[in-house]
Amino acid sequence: MTPLRLLYVVTEDWYFLSHRLPMARAARDAGFEVHVATRVVDGAAAIEAEGFTLHPVPFVRGRVSPLGTIATIRALRQVHRTVAPALAHHVALQSAVLGSIAAWGRPVSGVNALTGLGFAFTSGSGRALLLRPILSMLVRLLFNRPRQTVLVQNPDDRDGMISLGIAAERIVLIPGSGVDVETLQPLPEPQGPPAVAFVGRLLADKGIHTLIAAHRRLRQRGSKVELLIAGTPDPANPASVSGQEAAAWKTDPGITMLGHVNDIAGLWARAHVAVLPSRREGLPKSLLEAAASGRPMIAADVPGCREVVRPGETGLLVPLDDAPALADAIETLAGSHELRARYGAAARRLAVERFSAAAIGRQTVDLYRRLVR
Repeated sequence: MTPLRLLYVVTEDWYFLSHRLPMARAARDAGFEVHVATRVVDGAAAIEAEGFTLHPVPFVRGRVSPLGTIATIRALRQVHRTVAPALAHHVALQSAVLGSIAAWGRPVSGVNALTGLGFAFTSGSGRALLLRPILSMLVRLLFNRPRQTVLVQNPDDRDGMISLGIAAERIVLIPGSGVDVETLQPLPEPQGPPAVAFVGRLLADKGIHTLIAAHRRLRQRGSKVELLIAGTPDPANPASVSGQEAAAWKTDPGITMLGHVNDIAGLWARAHVAVLPSRREGLPKSLLEAAASGRPMIAADVPGCREVVRPGETGLLVPLDDAPALADAIETLAGSHELRARYGAAARRLAVERFSAAAIGRQTVDLYRRLVR
């Protein structure tokens, strides 16, 4: 029997590899023929090594480009003609909108995976306010069509989609793409002063400025807490910090700028606590990996983060953009080995029971099979 063809549409090859690989592997192992349409930078070899077929597509990020948008839609339309997939899985808002337009009139079912609502829906900038009504209209038009499903990662995003006019029966909630709990195992705490680690792109929307302010406040109090920052600016994102600003943080006492980190297990071996004061998430991969590694967590009390950080169980939640509260929470966990051990063990259990790659892979493949029947 000819395998069903599944097309992933993702803006960046690195994002597919870092955030969607577990579910793509599950689909492959379930018998789907997996194709990936994305902007290719340096991930081609890794994608093809998985047995997936790669289709380079010229996505444009970080600016509004009518010509670039048309080129992307045309390229995706050509991929559909060549591959003729039974199912297209669009990852994040830009891919979902452009991919759905490209698939218009094609005999293909669509999964529109919205990993949070993105810059246009979370920022108060003039540019975001201009884009928001246009995107809202497109979302309603494209995602309410027959054979379309909207995939969200947390209940808040489900409610957000309903508020935008998406029919509730079209929305499916699967919490993330899964974390590898076999590779990531509980780790003993490192020696030395307590260290908290942030993993993510250096964006204002990830709360990086709040975190820096909280750490400076702790240092002013005489705390010896170390801050490890694993990530780099993302110039294509309007909320990105500048390279100069990130470089300046290297001079702050107690801050170590690690840049992009591939060895996630090695990172959590150096840290006592995970921190993510983000303004909104779909389901934060960095916290899932920290949980799988047995690390307690601190995060802002926002959608996505509160799915993983359960106050008094796996960590602490703090108000959004509240540097004093974040500093207090860091100080609380830094000063209590007993709390860190208890929260870290509970975080590991949560990762295994609810967010493992195997469990999420089964849910995702079940969804695919329902949609193509």
